[in-house]
Amino acid sequence: MQHGPIGIFDSGYGGLTVMQEIVKKLPQYDYVYLGDNARAPYGTRSFETVYRYTLECVEWFFKQGCPLVILACNTASAKALRTIQQNDLPKLSAANRVLGVIRPTAEIIGQYSKTKKVGVLATSGTVLSDSYKIEINKFYPEVQVYQQACPMWVPLIENNEHESAGADYFVKEYVDALNNQSAEIDTVLLGCTHYPLLAGKIQQQLLKDIQLLSQGNIVADSLADYLHRHPEMEERLTRQGEKQFFTTDSAEDFNRHARLFYGAEVQATHVELAR
Repeated sequence: MQHGPIGIFDSGYGGLTVMQEIVKKLPQYDYVYLGDNARAPYGTRSFETVYRYTLECVEWFFKQGCPLVILACNTASAKALRTIQQNDLPKLSAANRVLGVIRPTAEIIGQYSKTKKVGVLATSGTVLSDSYKIEINKFYPEVQVYQQACPMWVPLIENNEHESAGADYFVKEYVDALNNQSAEIDTVLLGCTHYPLLAGKIQQQLLKDIQLLSQGNIVADSLADYLHRHPEMEERLTRQGEKQFFTTDSAEDFNRHARLFYGAEVQATHVELAR
């Protein structure tokens, strides 16, 4: 049985906001983070392309010895996770596991909403997949889900323009579009791991008393619960508190941007993905 670190994957930097919360909750384990920055963003790519890219990254994690991989990317979770779990995992390694970020959020979001009207701000790919609607309705069939695609937010954040006037414009445009879908929405989920960097601006544009939820702490709590319920997996995780960071693009660029998302300096290594 393979023993090793927890793998955390994102198309770019956003998954670092999730990793930050996971490490805070579960500091004893070892972690490997991979950002596929060379091919980011995933949000506007086809289902087939996202699936292919994500599978390549999952295979890379398994080669690094990771028995458990978290897709800390909503687009990858929406477009690739189910196929990888059902079709590829039995062939790659039946004992390993790949988990996403959509289901943990869907399992609890209904507890936050009194009106049973929930909004989701996400990438175009995540919205088109309807993954949040499908998953939330499995657990809370009475909850109505309103989705709004925000295609400009990730490019703004990745180019360090999230504090600019341009960001103000696009935050208002997309949040207004969500507000206009229903005046009864009382809970809004940031359905992309980049979006916490815009949380202050988003909250200002939301209608009064709307709760704004980020995924990091939700996913961290869900992972802790998963490991408690699956001791056979928990026993396979190494525990030195070590953290390694990898990117498919420039390591220097990754290090420069990563602090915004992770809240600490990182030292990444460039990696080439080979099938």
